[in-house]
Amino acid sequence: MLIIAGLGNPGPKYADNRHNIGFMAVDAIQRRPGFSSWSKKFKAEIAEGEIAGERVLLMKPQTFMNLSGEAVGEAMRFYKLAPKDIVVIYDELDLPAGKARIKTGGGHGGHNGIKSIDAHCGKEYRRLRLGIGHPGVKDLVHAHVLGDFAKADQAWLSPLLDTIADNAEMLVKGEDSQLLNKLALAIGGKPDAGKLEIPKKQTAQSHIHQARSAPQPKKLPTTGPMAEMLKKMFGAKGD
Repeated sequence: MLIIAGLGNPGPKYADNRHNIGFMAVDAIQRRPGFSSWSKKFKAEIAEGEIAGERVLLMKPQTFMNLSGEAVGEAMRFYKLAPKDIVVIYDELDLPAGKARIKTGGGHGGHNGIKSIDAHCGKEYRRLRLGIGHPGVKDLVHAHVLGDFAKADQAWLSPLLDTIADNAEMLVKGEDSQLLNKLALAIGGKPDAGKLEIPKKQTAQSHIHQARSAPQPKKLPTTGPMAEMLKKMFGAKGD
């Protein structure tokens, strides 16, 4: 049996927050065929189903983020599971928006939900971190994390969540590198997408050739009334 727990805060007030991307991910998995409706148990909303022949319990702890471990730990002990039987999906400030990483164990990185799960379950569980980007200034972190995703974020958020759900079998089987490739393709498009392309006409000319090809200033007169006036204004050449 495998527990897949998405982290977030309960209630409509927080539903669209960046901090709730873990909830969003398990919601996407639950909508796929083979899962029960959400019910309440273990201080969480749970849904049961099967993926790749493995019994799976989806969890959305309802204890608020800081106490997530209470719910996940209770379910782990009830089913007599080990930390290796748990996958936790959560938001990661230090990853660019839409980027994903998977690892087993490690530090909490200041994430209070992970701190709580470490305390109640141990540290050797798998972690699927989903990047939400960093606002760039420490003072803005709280508002950023508890702020809603912008409309523009749907360009990467929806494909990311759908790809997690469509490839949940890879998550269950531990095919982490394959899953990460799928997620990268889902949000990144072609490998060379986003590269700056310089028009061929410009690349065919050196900067010297471009300078020579540019319009040249008109030559000043050297004889006649205009030349005499210029000499009086600016002085003779070489002064």
